[in-house]
Amino acid sequence: MSDHAPDFRPRRSVLYMPSSNARALEKATTLPCDGLILDLEDAVAPDDKPAARDAACAAAASGEYGAREVTIRVNGADTEWHADDLAAACAAGPDAIVVPKVTSADAVLALVEAMAGHDAPEHTALWAMLETPYAMIHAEDIAGASERLTVLVMGTNDLAKELYAEHVPGRQPLLTGLGLALLAARATGKAILDGVYNDVKDEDGFAAECRQGRELGFDGKTLIHPGQVAGANEAFGPSEQAVEDARGILEAWENRSSGVVTYRGRMIENLHVESASRTLQIHDAISALGS
Repeated sequence: MSDHAPDFRPRRSVLYMPSSNARALEKATTLPCDGLILDLEDAVAPDDKPAARDAACAAAASGEYGAREVTIRVNGADTEWHADDLAAACAAGPDAIVVPKVTSADAVLALVEAMAGHDAPEHTALWAMLETPYAMIHAEDIAGASERLTVLVMGTNDLAKELYAEHVPGRQPLLTGLGLALLAARATGKAILDGVYNDVKDEDGFAAECRQGRELGFDGKTLIHPGQVAGANEAFGPSEQAVEDARGILEAWENRSSGVVTYRGRMIENLHVESASRTLQIHDAISALGS
């Protein structure tokens, strides 16, 4: 992990904001989220899409969002708005362009070629949303198709719909797909964000799903309400105890005098040292954001 430390960005909380809502875009400049997805797709009515496109691009280019990672979600490649969305987003130069319903490596390559054709700045990455059974089965091909693709985003509502599954606590119907996407992300060195939690008033359910996402290995969670930001930040950031243990493990390892190293009675191996280093890297990156 240390080789990639300068490129690491916390993505504990990535909030969808409807780009047709000027007040929401303004409010987002003050929220303690790690990232924003300025949405042109689901959150915007068809008649409002051109104005929302202009607003999102102006916001992304404004520099008013500080250290937050600012992305624009365009409409899907099968829609009438996609080409104009992509061209405008590339010109605005956000941190990333989020594309819904990516289902194949060929789709990734076509998007990357289109971004290059629109002279998208080098810093503008591609985030791919995985939302279908086909995408789950082909997640490794999608994730490994291009270096410009840096983040996978789970579209769990669409996945549940296409599986004919129900939204239940514990998400048992979705775990196979979530697991395949996680495996693909880790096998190809990409970040991966968990899907949204729909009931913004159910704080306990949201907290439980954040814990589950963290335990499964997600880097963070996509959110639909500002009230979910604090919970996601807490769930996906290292606890004080985890940071203390990471420092203790590294200190014990650095001061070892024999082949056997222990910390608080536990044997320490290289894998524990790597995990501790990653914990401190995440902690340091979060501290640099001031949240």
